[in-house]
Amino acid sequence: MVAAGRVPSVTIPAPRSRDRTVIAADATELQTVTAAYEDAADAIGLDPDLRLVLAGPYREIIAQVPLRLDDGALRVHTAYRVQHNGARGPYKGGFRYHPAVDLDGVRALAASMTWKTALVGVPFGGAKGGIDVDPHALSAGERQRVTRAVMDRLEKVLGPMRDVMAPDMGSGPQEMAWLMDEYGRLHGHTPAIVTGKPPALGGTAGRVEATGRGLAMVTRAAAAAADIPVLGGARVAVQGFGNVGSHAAEALAALGYRIVAVSDEAGAVLNPRGLDVAELLRRARGGIVGHDGMDAERGTNADLIACDCEILVPAAVGGVIHAGNAHTVRARMVVEGANSPVTPAAEEILRERGVLVVPDVLANAGGVVVSYLEWIQNTQNVTWEPRQVDEELERRLLRAHREVQERARADGCGLRQAAYRLAVARVAEAVRLRGYV
Repeated sequence: MVAAGRVPSVTIPAPRSRDRTVIAADATELQTVTAAYEDAADAIGLDPDLRLVLAGPYREIIAQVPLRLDDGALRVHTAYRVQHNGARGPYKGGFRYHPAVDLDGVRALAASMTWKTALVGVPFGGAKGGIDVDPHALSAGERQRVTRAVMDRLEKVLGPMRDVMAPDMGSGPQEMAWLMDEYGRLHGHTPAIVTGKPPALGGTAGRVEATGRGLAMVTRAAAAAADIPVLGGARVAVQGFGNVGSHAAEALAALGYRIVAVSDEAGAVLNPRGLDVAELLRRARGGIVGHDGMDAERGTNADLIACDCEILVPAAVGGVIHAGNAHTVRARMVVEGANSPVTPAAEEILRERGVLVVPDVLANAGGVVVSYLEWIQNTQNVTWEPRQVDEELERRLLRAHREVQERARADGCGLRQAAYRLAVARVAEAVRLRGYV
């Protein structure tokens, strides 16, 4: 174990090239993803024409979505679908429900999906979508109406061999069931149009927990490579206790890690001796903070980010570790459960302090891997056993982790740089072979 408060020395080479204009200040999620792409393009000597094609999305859709509320009032929302690149297969990516959804954010997430699917070797491209609505403020009937209206507006650019949606922040199996049903009303029964459906409608075992379980698999492999021991209870802090964070905490605890802090929007609970994860999961629906009888101290998300631990998992939203708080991180390793939770400026600070960052395109890729496995089952009209799904998830993620580690050693770069170099090269090859450039 590492002495309290001490960050050990870990050699993490700096990338050979870097977008200083972005790293000089904290960045948006789009700037974060773009900076990583540009660095990879420089490093692999990407052909200038291919570089132009891969720099932006293939297609962007912005749609007006009227919603009739239960009280008769009408609200108009905006839905987005960005299809970044489909050279390696059908576009693939989630569809989120959140009031802060905007075009630039969806662009960033769509590009990240392109690199993520390429990195883990599933034959999909990258897309993302969302609607600027708070699902928690809607009744079940309102959520169903707005979901069906989304499919009505977007169905012309979707399809099981064209663009396949999945759950994301604010959406889940029920929304996927409504989307599938609405697409089926227009085109006939087509289970493979979405993944993340309820098992009763063709969804696969393990999809709900896939991102969190996959994160635990990658964390274990990355910790072993960084000589962070599990025996003795390596300490983990999980920022964000939604679908990703809660399942990651559960899986990490099962592997022998000691979960010492978790947080949600209301704040954090911390106990250096370890938290009762099973109890946290029972309380999660009503919020993990504010309950009596919990053997833990209450704190803030800032307290969690700065807590004494070996592994920090930001699993909520983007940009939570930035230039203003990166110096407070005491973990030896940061594993990105959310998309772009560490800004380029923060990553530079962490690198200088010897903190390893496991990038989102590797760490949280479990969801798209199991989405692919669900899509296979739907297109072949078969059903896999849970064990088969779990074994294939682990096989693909550990292979990707091994490839990233090998590239990082060969190039003398960090894990994010290695991951992007692998992914960009694979997508570029597909674009070239198709004759797009």
